[in-house]
Amino acid sequence: MENSKKISHIEFLSREYNTSHLSYEREMEFFNAVKTGDLKNAMRLFKPVGGEQFGMLSLDKMRNLKYHLVITVAFITRYCIEGGMPMEEAYNLSDIYIRAIDKCIKEEQLRQLHSELVEDFTQRMQLIRKKSLYPKQILLCLDYIYDNLNNPISLKDLAKITDLSPSYLSRFFAKEVGMPVSKYITSRRIEAAENMLKYSEYSCLEISDYLCFSSESHFIQVFKKLTGYTPKKYRAKFFRQRKTE
Repeated sequence: MENSKKISHIEFLSREYNTSHLSYEREMEFFNAVKTGDLKNAMRLFKPVGGEQFGMLSLDKMRNLKYHLVITVAFITRYCIEGGMPMEEAYNLSDIYIRAIDKCIKEEQLRQLHSELVEDFTQRMQLIRKKSLYPKQILLCLDYIYDNLNNPISLKDLAKITDLSPSYLSRFFAKEVGMPVSKYITSRRIEAAENMLKYSEYSCLEISDYLCFSSESHFIQVFKKLTGYTPKKYRAKFFRQRKTE
């Protein structure tokens, strides 16, 4: 009975202040677009957090926005798992974004993070759907590479888990994935480095060592080539941190 009174009061306030919630159908269409890796539709249906048709979960404006964004991340994570994203990867990505949400102190930071996480999850689902078309041996390689970015990875290692000769696997991988094994490994390591620069306080040297680059200078050179930024400039531009002004 008490909850019924509260619901009636909320409905009254919604009418008074002309606020409402996003339609269920539109929400489900959006989450399904993310789940299927349909970036075009996901961004078409994307509604910036804090815009019209968002309910009030807290009287504090920033806290209200953060609550909505955490709920969005939770829904997206579960839809992506249902769509085939490995559970560990999905929850790790969710944790990264929720910690980043917690650190935001400005509305613009939250809105930028909202757009970024939607694109990130959706693009990852695109890759997962493409991976489903790969032969079993290639899938074994991709999973091994993902699980061992912080360890040395050789063509011989991959050949061993696929029962293929290194020379044949090298040609086979390049044909199926569209790039040589070494280039693919490097691209995934740089992607991991981007996340570490954005969401952790590890130094450039620590990241370089962790991701098995031959030296810090080599890491900086490769990072700049693939992202257009030095690690230092990338962190200065994208690092999520508390700032008092």
